Amino acid sequence: MDRELSEKLYETYFMRVYSYVMTLCGNREQAEEITQETFFRAMNSSKEFEKRSDESTWLCAIAKNLFSDEMRRRRK
Repeated sequence: MDRELSEKLYETYFMRVYSYVMTLCGNREQAEEITQETFFRAMNSSKEFEKRSDESTWLCAIAKNLFSDEMRRRRK
């Protein structure tokens, strides 16, 4: 994904993804970390995005999976 497209994606969807993650975890620091990791993963795997859903749906799915992974790690 080129830099300009990455920046536009981040600017457009950051608050939506961050707000979603905040509803999942209720912790500002954790939400910030998961949101950053979400965009990092999205930008590195943009070729996998098949455009069958909205970009925000795709980003929130990544965020949800990251949150779930974090919760599993914490339980161990």
